[in-house]
Amino acid sequence: MAKVLMKGNEAIGEAAIKAGCLNYFAYPITPQSEVAEYLAKRLPEVGGVFLQGESEVAVSYMLYGAAGCGERVFTTSSSPGVSLMSEGISYMAGAQCPVVLVNIMRGGPGLGGILPSQADYLQATKSIGHGDFRMLVFAPASVQEAVEMTMVAFPLAEKYRNPVMILGDGLIGQMMEPVEFPDDLRSEPTNKNDWATTGMDKRGSDRPNLVKSLFLDPEKLNEHNLMLKAKYERMQQDEVRFEPYNLDSEYKVLIVSYGTMSRVCRTAIDNLKADGLEVGMVRPQTVFPFPENAVYEATAKSGCNAVISIEMSMGQMLEDVQRSVKGRKEVHWYGKCGGEVPTPEEVMDVVRSLAD
Repeated sequence: MAKVLMKGNEAIGEAAIKAGCLNYFAYPITPQSEVAEYLAKRLPEVGGVFLQGESEVAVSYMLYGAAGCGERVFTTSSSPGVSLMSEGISYMAGAQCPVVLVNIMRGGPGLGGILPSQADYLQATKSIGHGDFRMLVFAPASVQEAVEMTMVAFPLAEKYRNPVMILGDGLIGQMMEPVEFPDDLRSEPTNKNDWATTGMDKRGSDRPNLVKSLFLDPEKLNEHNLMLKAKYERMQQDEVRFEPYNLDSEYKVLIVSYGTMSRVCRTAIDNLKADGLEVGMVRPQTVFPFPENAVYEATAKSGCNAVISIEMSMGQMLEDVQRSVKGRKEVHWYGKCGGEVPTPEEVMDVVRSLAD
């Protein structure tokens, strides 16, 4: 398949179409508005539907309704927009409705700024909405990876009947890179008649399925939450994804970094290697579930003096790194948050100080 040069936001929109999703509801917010601009033109060409809601709150319940009918549906937004959707996302998780959410992060808090940031890590992995629920969260480091993660997100959302998020940043949305849309990642919705409102609760039944998140009986609600908890534990067992980098060397420092920040770290690692200093990296491709075992095992090298979490945030991933290291090595943090991206030279200086 030939590669095409596409902006990240537009490639994400096309990836959803290639994945078999023809329903897109959204409200514009930078730095991801090009997804809506692209799909407003593209979806009618393939028989799809784009509906702009009057707010992100409205969009979240459009998603809930379409997903409850068993349709593939997704949205894209950015930081404060996702915050407004949080109530509806919790409803979808409680009612077990599969939906794909893309957050192209901007700086914060508040309105913040539209430049690249990773300031929504805790929101995505720990506090996306009220109640006791989790969701798969992918963290692409390139436009190609954003395409592939978007395409696999739909069958995974249906497998677990749960929201799935793609967590990118302004660089992922705005940069242009060559991409392809792998045929083997195309899929069709499965088993929706077993649970969706358009089906029946069992073969030969005249009783329609009921999609809901309300359980007034405390025993029933507890039972429901235990079932959801078991589902999240299956995610943690089966869906951890990460990329090791330079872990076969005798590295002195281990970096943990994700998304486009990890690309800066990769350059720094290559430059340090040329100077004779070995540095390893674990790059989470899923930030929930977090690759705890991979980080822990990577600290086992006898020459590894320290671990550092490098992020475009004020250390939001740090506690996950600390939890994974389990006290085996000292854990540090370095990053910026406000739209500035740490340079390879800055990363190299910090790593050298730890290696010494």
